[in-house]
Amino acid sequence: MAAQHFAGPNGRTEAYEWHVSPTFRSPTCSPQTATSSRERSTSIGRSSTAPKARAFSRLGGFIRSKSRLDGRLRELAILQVGFLTRSRYEYSHHIKIGRDFGVSDDDIRALIAETSGEASSLEPLAQAVLRAAREMVTGLAVSDATFAELSAGLDNECLTDLVITVAFYCGVVRLLESLQIDVEPEYLHYLEEFPLPE
Repeated sequence: MAAQHFAGPNGRTEAYEWHVSPTFRSPTCSPQTATSSRERSTSIGRSSTAPKARAFSRLGGFIRSKSRLDGRLRELAILQVGFLTRSRYEYSHHIKIGRDFGVSDDDIRALIAETSGEASSLEPLAQAVLRAAREMVTGLAVSDATFAELSAGLDNECLTDLVITVAFYCGVVRLLESLQIDVEPEYLHYLEEFPLPE
């Protein structure tokens, strides 16, 4: 298990823990025998790779605690990435984190509806944020039309922070899936409340 720390909505430091599957590769990258196809090494938290994990988490720390982007909009964007990529870990954790930043159950239901192409009751800026995240996940870049809509509601700094956030979490979900980071039992109920698409 590796813990990543960040400032929560009230400025307090919270731990964001990754639960790690049994080791498949050693910290020196020498192959070892795995007992199952699900066993992979993350080497996160090991002395030889801790600097890499810290470097990776610095950007995440900025996104969560120093960006001027509204916390609810940020968490909606992250949830959209997690939902669209079916990342059980990212999605379940950010349902919990999102609630701390004002994401409601209705917001999550609206995200699910928007992803399916259905209408939702979200305000236009939140809809544009979700659309931008979907466009980056599925088509690599935010479209000109969505960018223009975002520009009407966000200043340049917040718009840049949104794009950085989505890009970062597109990487995070791939890291989590490739290293097979486990969802802790206490987060599984979020996946039951708001199931991922099949």
